[in-house]
Amino acid sequence: MADQAPWLLVGLGNPGARYARTRHNIGFMAVDAWCEQATASPSWSEKWKAQVATLGTGSARVVALKPQTFMNRSGQSVVPAAQFLRVPAAQILVVHDEVDFQLGRLAVKKGGGHGGHNGLRDILQLLGNGDFLRIRLGVGRPVHGEVADHVLSDFLPDERIVLDELLERAVKAITCVTREGVVTAMNKFNTT
Repeated sequence: MADQAPWLLVGLGNPGARYARTRHNIGFMAVDAWCEQATASPSWSEKWKAQVATLGTGSARVVALKPQTFMNRSGQSVVPAAQFLRVPAAQILVVHDEVDFQLGRLAVKKGGGHGGHNGLRDILQLLGNGDFLRIRLGVGRPVHGEVADHVLSDFLPDERIVLDELLERAVKAITCVTREGVVTAMNKFNTT
């Protein structure tokens, strides 16, 4: 039954040390931060072409997923996990970078398109359904240069304080969505 299915918490990013601290990997960072707050030492394993950890928080069971397929193929990990766990789209929460938001802005969103984000595009295509939830984490758009170069670059030292604050809010937003629902989370976190 859908009400017995766990939450599927998906952080989007790219695998490997080369990408670990890049803007594109803020989804991984947020999921790591949430898992570390939920339990002292989350136990990660490999499944569905992803790193996976199952956690119980309050009355909710959450399966955290970090696809290891590279960003543009995120759906190849998310969709098999959702199918196996019988998670409906409304209980899939994808945390990702958002270039159309200034660094530090966060918004919770229910459904929608991909907005040019290749990770979301692949999930949408393979899931065949855009009703999943998202937490959009602002990484800013470059003033000059290519967006691809920008999202694959590391955060600058003077951006670290804003990044840390954003990740703290992301942890709270994830907790709010999984415990209180998306409408409550949107009302709490979608402020400018």
